[in-house]
Amino acid sequence: MNRSEALYEEAKGLLVGGVNSPVRAMKPYPFFAARGEGSRLYDVDGKSYIDYCLAYGPLILGHANPKVLARVREQLERGTVYGAPTELEVGLARKVVATLPSAEMVRFVNTGTEATMGAIRLARGCTKRKKIIKFEGAFHGAHDYVLVKAGSGATTHGEPDSAGVPEETVRNTVLLPFNDPEALEEAVTEEVAAVIMEPVIGNAGCILPKEDYLEQVREVTEEKGTMLIFDEVITGYRLGLGGAQGYYGVKPDMTTLGKILGGGLPIGAIAARREVMERFSPLGPVYQAGTFNGNPLSMAAGLAAIGELEDGRVYEKANGLARTLREGLQEMAQDLGFKTRTYGVASMFQIYFAQGEVSDYRTALRADRELFLRFQKGLLARGVFLPPSQYECNFLSSAHGQGEIDSTLEAAEEVLRGLRR
Repeated sequence: MNRSEALYEEAKGLLVGGVNSPVRAMKPYPFFAARGEGSRLYDVDGKSYIDYCLAYGPLILGHANPKVLARVREQLERGTVYGAPTELEVGLARKVVATLPSAEMVRFVNTGTEATMGAIRLARGCTKRKKIIKFEGAFHGAHDYVLVKAGSGATTHGEPDSAGVPEETVRNTVLLPFNDPEALEEAVTEEVAAVIMEPVIGNAGCILPKEDYLEQVREVTEEKGTMLIFDEVITGYRLGLGGAQGYYGVKPDMTTLGKILGGGLPIGAIAARREVMERFSPLGPVYQAGTFNGNPLSMAAGLAAIGELEDGRVYEKANGLARTLREGLQEMAQDLGFKTRTYGVASMFQIYFAQGEVSDYRTALRADRELFLRFQKGLLARGVFLPPSQYECNFLSSAHGQGEIDSTLEAAEEVLRGLRR
């Protein structure tokens, strides 16, 4: 028994399912990470993996980026939490406002879940309406209002509707298929407080918006006085400094951020124009608070990370390598006789073992999940780590190089040839 297996056996008696988040579960057992460096993860048994999970998205600079670490070490010497405002909060807020097209003010929180929960509350407080609209397969955190046909671990590990969510809560959450403008037009009424959406759905794999779809969503919500919330926890600072809204040229009323913004430390943020944000306490009637809001360690790491991203070479490198990998995987799979669809944008990607187009949650569910898991396990055995779910997204970082891409494609070819037999 290796050390990962032994740790898992112990963990099963101490942690639910042996893990602290369902997406980390893996059969027969997950490997236990010991350290990360650049593009690689190392487990407790000393094996190294080319990492395309990257902690599910935050590590666009790779593991243990020296400049981020230096900034965090510097802050550690000064303390970890104060319960008082810091200059760091002002500095990171200044960066968000300068880079995100829809942002005039920011409220920092601790997770993406907190950010979406606060944004929905704020939308209801501004509009005096109860209903919200979300899209099938999109994941907006683990709170009641959005755990309805959610993606991510909710798709892979359990029923889409979580137990413990009251029926009266679900009653105010309207579900729509993604990329369906007719359904949207019919559903958005004067009773809807907000439409919350991942502009690129990163929790049912990687599902891109069809041409003009985001513009159509913006137009319909403006007509009905409904607030549009872009959940950019994944796409924020991943598609560029302006996130998906900068990439696609569509400005929402509110944005939620996380992951990359924290430079590898826990963070969440809500950003919007001034008149909306000032509805939050202490200026307005919508309450939101947290002991660790604006935590100085996360602020320091975020400042270092965004500072690095302001050099466009980070995006140029990561995006170029991702394009090479996507094209290589798709061409190879087709040449070997597999029906696959490989999608991605910037440094995001996913391969579906599916015959038809994947344009929403329902078409994603038609993909061969079992074949994907065999592919994933084969790659893992060869030192390549993809998240263990057809319905997660894969990521590249600026720490990856052409050598890792070549090794990944070589491993993928071995696995696919084996699966063909």
